[in-house]
Amino acid sequence: MDDLKALTKAMHAFVESKGWYRPDSSHPQTSKNLAISLALEAGEVLHLYQWREEADQAALAGELADVMLYLLQIASVNGI
Repeated sequence: MDDLKALTKAMHAFVESKGWYRPDSSHPQTSKNLAISLALEAGEVLHLYQWREEADQAALAGELADVMLYLLQIASVNGI
């Protein structure tokens, strides 16, 4: 649980550093926008497998990290 809390804290620090939590942000971090981003990133995971049986492991790791961080952020901003 401590690792998850540390990851959540680091994720919020990154988003804050980009200014995405500011009210005037061009990337508002609303639940709806985050859910859309999660779906898009999941689509990128699927794209890695399109027409092949195996995905490039480095690319897969990066896309899975994106999916995990969006999922974590959605949960966090919704108090879950």
